[in-house]
Amino acid sequence: MTKILLAGCGKMGSAMLAGWLERGVEAADVVVVEPSMPDLGAVRVVASDAAIPSDFTPDVVIFAVKPQVMAEVVPPYARFGSAVYLSIAAGKTTAFFRNALGAQAAIVRAMPNTPAAVRRGITVCCAEPSVPAGARHLCQSLLEAVGEVGWVEDESLMDAVTAVSGSGPAYIFLLAEAMEAAALAQGLPAELARRLARATVAGAGELLRQSPESAAQLRKNVTSPGGTTAAALSVLMADSHGIPGLMTEAVAAATRRGRELAG
Repeated sequence: MTKILLAGCGKMGSAMLAGWLERGVEAADVVVVEPSMPDLGAVRVVASDAAIPSDFTPDVVIFAVKPQVMAEVVPPYARFGSAVYLSIAAGKTTAFFRNALGAQAAIVRAMPNTPAAVRRGITVCCAEPSVPAGARHLCQSLLEAVGEVGWVEDESLMDAVTAVSGSGPAYIFLLAEAMEAAALAQGLPAELARRLARATVAGAGELLRQSPESAAQLRKNVTSPGGTTAAALSVLMADSHGIPGLMTEAVAAATRRGRELAG
């Protein structure tokens, strides 16, 4: 069985852990390093890397802590040099981990997103050519426990991936939030406004997932010439201040921030 060492068990770490356990990973094969020492049932939890059992030799070490603390967290894990190292931190490059873990370390960089909590996430991974195929396969298998997995060869694209899918759920939640506020402004009761916004966003997302048609075509399918949807889209798609331009600016800003986090 695969031995998993998980450093960090916040929202994303706990989502991945739940996915692994659902897929049949034995609790005895997982050790979690988390200073807050949450109760994870049969899964062993230790407060620091120094408390990892001496007889536990991981096949994979997963870094699920914030990028701002990576520099202090990562170096002690260099002692597990036979493992593959998988990072889900925004911005931190494979070069950063190589400097901290040694030139021979097998490093896979990944960016999941929060729908992993309901096993509907998508993760994009990147690894250097020297990383063995078996290590890549192991990382993909673990990440598939919480959703889809894709790969890019050019690591510079990971900042854009982070800006689109890593940060993307927040954009959708903002859309639902804005729709609810707009419904309230038109006089709808608060509870109904909330239900309409949430159900519409969730339902449209599921339709998009299941439909073979493009997002553009699905939009056109809802839009009757001269109708109410067309009136709304004339505002939302305006050249000067519409969603397409704003989204381009937003993703560019997030991409820049990802590069800044590389340090």
